[in-house]
Amino acid sequence: MADNLLEEDLYRFEELLDDTERETLHRVREFLRDEVAPHADTWWGKASFPHHLIPRYGELGIAGMAYEECTDTPASSLLNGFVALEMARVDASLATFYGVHSGLAMGSIARCGSPEQRERWLPAMGRMEKVGAFALTEPQGGSDVALGLRTTARREGDTWVLNGQKRWIGNATFADLVVVWAREEGEDGGVRGFVVDTATPGFRATLIENKIALRTVENADIVLTDCRVPEENRLQEANGFRDTADVLRHTRSGVAWEAVGVMLAAYRIALDYTREREQFGGPVARFQLVQDLLVRMLSDATSCLGMVVRLAQLEDAGTFRDEHSAMAKAHCTTRMREVVGWGRELLAGNGIVLDYGIGRFVADAEALYSYEGTREINTLITGRAVTGLGAFV
Repeated sequence: MADNLLEEDLYRFEELLDDTERETLHRVREFLRDEVAPHADTWWGKASFPHHLIPRYGELGIAGMAYEECTDTPASSLLNGFVALEMARVDASLATFYGVHSGLAMGSIARCGSPEQRERWLPAMGRMEKVGAFALTEPQGGSDVALGLRTTARREGDTWVLNGQKRWIGNATFADLVVVWAREEGEDGGVRGFVVDTATPGFRATLIENKIALRTVENADIVLTDCRVPEENRLQEANGFRDTADVLRHTRSGVAWEAVGVMLAAYRIALDYTREREQFGGPVARFQLVQDLLVRMLSDATSCLGMVVRLAQLEDAGTFRDEHSAMAKAHCTTRMREVVGWGRELLAGNGIVLDYGIGRFVADAEALYSYEGTREINTLITGRAVTGLGAFV
């Protein structure tokens, strides 16, 4: 097994996985190498999602591997993290698709659903027979979503009537169900979660076009107009934004892992290019300034990998807190922007075209840097933990 470790994993963190976990990871690696890598730039350039791969994700058996409703032995957070890294190392768009479905949508149901709801939806989602999406962000809101949620839910007997708009909702154009977060009308005004079948009258998703990042992902604007959802589809354990935040705590970790994957991809592209590119009578990889940038790239990726590995261990140990995932997301995505920039620099003019691979990762890094909480918000979450004082406006 050790012979199959990534060359980029200089400190051999992958050896922390047991043999069964490494078998799963290598199966994912082979799938991505054979069925995704040869086409990723084409899909990205055409902003075309490979719908034909959805059943293949189901065959891999990874979508539900973290949930007891889908497997007898739920996977560790460490394995889940390495899978996220592996996907992002090949295509950050498909890593995002997977994270939305398995992390945000399935995670919401797993953490906020009743036992009956978990059994109703999670097994089918784990087999990729039903695709999920997660709708929290709104057109007029972002970092203030905890207080500024405008989508409303009004109860009428055993039915809830949803009205409002959502934006940047990954997978929503083709998802079978969307977890929608809304504020209950009335004095309480508590945040509630609802599993909305996308065939429900009053639900409309429109594709967002002309993106410069994660172009393969289908993000959507959602409009809810008197969209009627049965009480049985209200997540029974979602009783406030604290429950929403619990879901985000876990998925922020996934974004940090994805950032490491993007860094390792940029490093590999730059390393291979500089070994082959010749100037002044030899490969540019022999120049001191080139080696300096390559080592900086690998050092940042390796230090961030150590950070997320420890993050996963804390999660598995049950001592995982908001500030842990917040700091990892903020730090790793900031280093990621730096690393992909150095990679583009090493490819010079060839770095701005898709043909050489790095351009896609440079663009996609901007999206990872922004979603699941900005650097500033995650910094303030961490700052509140270390000082005991909230600095939010």
